[in-house]
Parts: sequence; structure tokens; C-alpha cells
Amino acid sequence: MSDNSFGRLFRFTTWGESHGPAIGVVVDGCPPGLPISAEAIQRDLDRRKPGQSRYTTQRREADEVKILSGVFEDERTDGLRTTGTPISLLIENIDQRSKDYSDIRDKFRPGHADYTYFQKYGLRDYRGGGRSSARETAARVAAGAVARLVIPFVTIRASLIQIGPHRIDHANFDWDEVGRNPFFCADARAAEQWAPYLDGIRKAGSSVGAVIEVVAEGVPAGWGAPVYGKLSADIASAFMSINAVKGVEIGEGMHAAELTGEENADEMRAERPLPKFLSNNAGGILGGISNGDPIVARFAVKPTSSILTPRQTVTTHNEDADIVTKGRHDPCVGIRAVPIGEAMMACVLADHFLRHRGQTGREGGFGFGRNAP
Repeated sequence: MSDNSFGRLFRFTTWGESHGPAIGVVVDGCPPGLPISAEAIQRDLDRRKPGQSRYTTQRREADEVKILSGVFEDERTDGLRTTGTPISLLIENIDQRSKDYSDIRDKFRPGHADYTYFQKYGLRDYRGGGRSSARETAARVAAGAVARLVIPFVTIRASLIQIGPHRIDHANFDWDEVGRNPFFCADARAAEQWAPYLDGIRKAGSSVGAVIEVVAEGVPAGWGAPVYGKLSADIASAFMSINAVKGVEIGEGMHAAELTGEENADEMRAERPLPKFLSNNAGGILGGISNGDPIVARFAVKPTSSILTPRQTVTTHNEDADIVTKGRHDPCVGIRAVPIGEAMMACVLADHFLRHRGQTGREGGFGFGRNAP
């Protein structure tokens, strides 16, 4: 199986299966000398791990990360620093229940990757989906924690902004609320209203989709490149690579099709040291290059495919069958996608930071005055 790596200069490769002994990631291209610790990586993993509320899968995984390579002792601080060599991170699987999937070993789950994996490889890991399982995303979150070390001046945050048909009210948006509710939602009132709705979905054995908004602040102007190295394209690719993601938009996204040129244009006025944009319909990216405004992107996650409602399907022998997927599954996989979205944004930005610095010798844009070309 190819294509398990992402990025150019900051590049990571994930490995392992949902019901294997462990999963992990190898991060290559991380600059040397950065302070690093298992605790810093663990903080991000703890936000993604399962079993933290009744609204996520009850699979119990500690997701305890182990750093196997790429670090060395810092005599000045008694901590660890990156060496510039590949950083290998290991996360053991400790709560697999493969027997939960024995009834579907010969059946394809509708809406799942079972059928397409079988068509491509001639076999599939029916125990949770193997590589197609969302379990793989724990490794991405670990890679994202390393990426944040490369760009400490950038703040990356995400919030669930929609579950099913229910959206937040941006007038109530408060980043401090994200850590105070089980939905990672910046609107406390919306989170309170979502609770009974998702309880009903969960008790019915069904699932529902969601939308996550990711915002990166502190990105200077100049990151990204035309024509095939666009920052926006890499962000879209990163999000679309996440399990169950079916759509991505940046800035006004699809809504931009409803606007006139006057409404959509982000007008500018002179300020010091840099001009100011009067709006951010572009989501912080123009022509595939960051403009210094916050980067705003959203992605939509489909409902979890594994549900208790009987569905029609076929077997691996191409025979009609009905299927009920038992086991422990997220009624809304979008909840745990919040830290995953942050991680993928961090990986893209770390990669583009290194690419920009490598080409221009600068961390940001040229600006005005003496530094102008």
C-alpha cells in the first residue's frame, strides 16, 4: 500500500491498523534543536482519544505516546530536543474487540471503505476497517503536535460549528468555551442544545454528520506558492485526507458564489507596518498565498457508517444481504475530528513555513520600505 505520507519538507508517514498491536507515525524534516516532550504530544492526543463522553465511541484507549527516535537530551534543561533526524512515535492499541466484527467479515458496510478497499487490494481488514479506520488519525494528531513546535508563533484552534442541521450562532462564539463542553464547541448555548439531540441519535443506534471550523492566526503574508503549491490547495488536500470528510471550504467558500464582486472583495487601507484588510472573505489566502489575515477553513464530516439500523448490502461473494454493525462507534465522528483538523492545519503550515524560508530566506513577506524588493 502506497501513499501513506503527507507533506514535502515537513513530512510524516503513518502506519498501523485499528486492531493491530499498535499504530504510529514517523515525522521527517523537523528542524533540530526544538524542545520536545512526550507530555506536549500527549496533550493533543488526550483531546482526540475515545471514551471521553457518551457522545463518542466507548472504546477505551489511553493513546499513550512513546518517542522512539529523533530526540536527544538537552544538558541545559534536562529535557529533550529534536536532532533533525526522523522522529518515530508509537501508540499501542490496548482495547481492541475484533470479535465485534465477526458477523460482518463477509459483508460490506454501506457508506464505508470496505467495498473500495476490497476492489483495490483483493482483501480487506474487516476488524474496524484496518487502515481506513479513524483510529489512524491518532498518529496524525501526534504529528501535528510536533508540527506546532516548528511554528510556535502561530495559534491554531478549531470548533465544531454544526451537528446535523443544527448550527452555532457566531454571535455567541467564544474560544474559551471549546474546552468546557464535550463537543469542542465555541458556542456554549449551541452545545447545550446539541446534547439532547445527539442523545436521541445515539440511543437510536444511528449517527449524524458535522462541520468543523479551523482558524490559524499569526501566519505572516507570503506562505504558499503558485501554481501547484498553493497553501489553500494543500489545506484542502489535508482535510480531505481525513476519514469521512466530504467537503472543504476556505473563507466564504461555497457562499462566495452568492456574492457580488463588491461584496466579496476584501478592501484594503494603509496602516503601519502593513496594510489592513477590511474583511476576510478570502479566509486569509489570496492566489494560494497567505495574506497575513487569519486563515479560516471548514470541513464537513459525513455520518459514521457503522450503525445499528439494518441496511441492505452485498457479500464478498456478490450475494444480497442485510447488515447491522455492532460494536462501539461514534454517533458523531465530527466531535473528535476537531483536534484532527487542528493537527492537519499545523502540519500544512509547518511544511509551508519551511518551504517559504528555504526559498526566500525569510519567515514572512517582504513588507514595505527598506525590506521591499
